Amino acid sequence: MTISRSSLPAFLLAIALANAGASWAGPEPKPATTEASILQLERSWARLDQELRVLDQLLPPPDSGAGSPGLPSEIGPALLRANRPPSAPIDPNDPALAPPPLALPTAANLAQGRVQSLSLLQALAVAYAHSPELQEQRLEVARSLADLQARLGRYWPQIEALAGLGYDQSGTGFTVPSGNPVLGFGGPFAPGGAFYVPTGATAYLNQGNRSVAAGLELRYALVDFARTPVVQEARARLKESRSRYANGLRRLQLAVSETYYNLQRSDQLVRIRDADLRNDLVILQDVLALKQAGLVPRLDLLRRRAIEAESQELLTQALADRAVARRRLATLLNLEPGLTPTASDPVQLQPTWPLDLETSLLGAYQGNPELEAVLATREALARNQDAVAAQLLPKLSFVGQASGLSNQTSQWSISGDCCGTTVIPILNNNGYDWAVGLTFRWLLFDAGSTAAQVRSLARQQEAQAQRYAAQRNDIRLRLEQAFFEHEASLAKLASARRAVAASLEGFRDARLRYRSGLSDETTLSLTQDRLVQSLVRRLNATIDVNVTYARLLRELLPVPRDPAAPLQPRLDLPQGLGSPRPLSPAAGAPASSPIAQPAKGSLSAP
Repeated sequence: MTISRSSLPAFLLAIALANAGASWAGPEPKPATTEASILQLERSWARLDQELRVLDQLLPPPDSGAGSPGLPSEIGPALLRANRPPSAPIDPNDPALAPPPLALPTAANLAQGRVQSLSLLQALAVAYAHSPELQEQRLEVARSLADLQARLGRYWPQIEALAGLGYDQSGTGFTVPSGNPVLGFGGPFAPGGAFYVPTGATAYLNQGNRSVAAGLELRYALVDFARTPVVQEARARLKESRSRYANGLRRLQLAVSETYYNLQRSDQLVRIRDADLRNDLVILQDVLALKQAGLVPRLDLLRRRAIEAESQELLTQALADRAVARRRLATLLNLEPGLTPTASDPVQLQPTWPLDLETSLLGAYQGNPELEAVLATREALARNQDAVAAQLLPKLSFVGQASGLSNQTSQWSISGDCCGTTVIPILNNNGYDWAVGLTFRWLLFDAGSTAAQVRSLARQQEAQAQRYAAQRNDIRLRLEQAFFEHEASLAKLASARRAVAASLEGFRDARLRYRSGLSDETTLSLTQDRLVQSLVRRLNATIDVNVTYARLLRELLPVPRDPAAPLQPRLDLPQGLGSPRPLSPAAGAPASSPIAQPAKGSLSAP
């Protein structure tokens, strides 16, 4: 049997000729060689079909109702609940937005499931007010300020009030080996006198003593070489904590902006995937109608069903990505567990970056809180080194003290054969004392401990200098990367807009040609894929422009160092930070977003 080119489909004839080593322009193959090639091709197809059947058996079977696990055919309720439209806007001034710091979510909180919208500026305001990381930095500034105030007290004398109240009781026994008549005093000391104490006499006496004392003590360091370095170290630590707070504001603004823009990206991807699926359903209906009329083969219908299933998969994944993006923003804003935020701002381009690269770099280095924090840390280490070294120097202090004393002694239970006339039952004593003096201290030997601490602090200063260099280089890399990616995103956005316009017109033409029978379903599918990809690229380019703008803004945004200073979220640079550069063609394009409102049911609408 002889097989000619006209008796086989084009792709089968091409495979057969390739296996036989022939070319389109060559002579007709031999019949035996052609038949052998076709038989080999059929065996290859049979093996491929067998492998596909084995692979299909490895996949989880559908739910047959006999207890076998199946896959859900619809989106779960939790995912649908997380993607609900907003019911109301969020009030940034509501104090109940953030949960208490030590509270855990309850079932009642999670069951609320409120979805509310907010703008980017509102999201920044909420983050500034409720971010746990920012609150921690504010408390760190307050702690540093209190520490400075505590160390400033070393310039003032210390005055202490001293007071004491006590009671003690004792019992005393007396024995007289030799009496006082031997003294020869006579009179009261003679036998029978009031003060006569015979030899061998005994006596026993109980005493109780109540005392009250109060006074003041003043100490003041006249010469203390460590006092000033300690205060200067505290000032440097306060400046460090304030710089870290300002840098935290910049980081938080960038994090909120990026998260908000990514949420906008997720919102638009859901709309694009939804519009793509609606178009697939419309085209699938057209293919069904054409198949029933016998105008298209069964293969077109199967391909459209596969494309529709793939579009549904992409839409489901886009819904999951949007739910995660909403929760990520809620976590960053520290919202209460029952509240889910959505983006209310439309997707639009931020204003063109007004500075060139050189001006941006110089502006990023000037007053950068990240670099100022490193310098403040290095300054604090230097002052601490001076304070430690001052421990080897003499210290002269003044000490003054004054006090008053009141004492009452009671004596009772007197027994024995002597000494009773010399006992006073109750005796009160009152007095005072005062003293002044100077104390001098000088550490002469400590086995080199102080010198070792000084060397340790010196090495830490050198390490901070290297850290400063590393952060300086990191700032430049971040800014240049953001600057170059910003310009690239603008250029890609201009190209993506042209691609969307061309793909949209191509999709319209391909759909009309397919309905007219002038084109096959493969061309229609490729054109639709190209349109969807161009829409996604335009969306990504738009979001990338805004994200890179936010990264540039993070390096130059003026922020307050004092947590008590007023804080206003900004999305642009203030005037006077540099001369504006001319607009590029891409940046000068209108800041409209055709992606924000896709066509419902068809991608062919503009």
